[in-house]
Amino acid sequence: MTEIAGAIDFSHTDFSHTEFCMGTAFTFHGRSPLSNTQTKFAMDAACRLLHAADETFSLYKPESPLSRLARGETSVAKCPPEVSEIWDACEEWEKTTDGWFSAFTPQHTFDPSGLVKTWAANQAAESLLAAGISDFTLNAGGDILLSDDLSDPLAWRVAIHTPVSIADSKAGILTVVDLTDTRFRAVATSGSAERGAHIWNPKAPGKEPANELVQVSVVARDLVSADVWATAAFAQGNRAIDLINAHNLRNPQTSIQVLAIDQAGNLSATEGFMDLFAKPSE
Repeated sequence: MTEIAGAIDFSHTDFSHTEFCMGTAFTFHGRSPLSNTQTKFAMDAACRLLHAADETFSLYKPESPLSRLARGETSVAKCPPEVSEIWDACEEWEKTTDGWFSAFTPQHTFDPSGLVKTWAANQAAESLLAAGISDFTLNAGGDILLSDDLSDPLAWRVAIHTPVSIADSKAGILTVVDLTDTRFRAVATSGSAERGAHIWNPKAPGKEPANELVQVSVVARDLVSADVWATAAFAQGNRAIDLINAHNLRNPQTSIQVLAIDQAGNLSATEGFMDLFAKPSE
């Protein structure tokens, strides 16, 4: 059984827990109608899903099914069924983003990391919901998910970081979006500040690194959509805002909002993003 790393602090119905997995931190905050013991059990189950995803999809673990697939030692059919599920999901997202999201690296390796972290986070969130916990936030390595029954008014406000490393002296909050009374529940950010040029342009001749933007933040209904579109928009570069505005016109039911920052520090946003800027509290 996987042990939960870190301490869980339960005070009455409030809970807070940080789980280290996939090379990042998953932080849960919320209020639970369950007992302390039941809440801890539910959190334990949710976190096991994160570790299970890491064991399956990590390309840093030599014996993971995905590492073995990358070396040609196995096939998708012989991998655990969730590998096929993610493979199919990546293909669908490639179609949805008109090819701007691709799970195949320039070396032709299947690398679904642009989707797996938030897919696993979503599984953990669904596990909490199934256990009866529906009032919480989840910070999945900087990508934010809000539950529908979130009771803390301030928790509906999500800060977007400046496009620099958190260790930089200029690190801080760029802006804050308020998702109160909207259909949006997730914010995801892709950029080069922490990991360098790790997002490639799938439409470039050699799938060279995308380098026109330094950061893209996406607001969407669900966490996977926000994450995938953040990667796709970063790959699109300076065309991202126009292309996503057009996508939103064609797909109003699944529209997203995007804030992009280019190499010169200029900000651009989709047509509805301004409505999401948080207003000063009265």
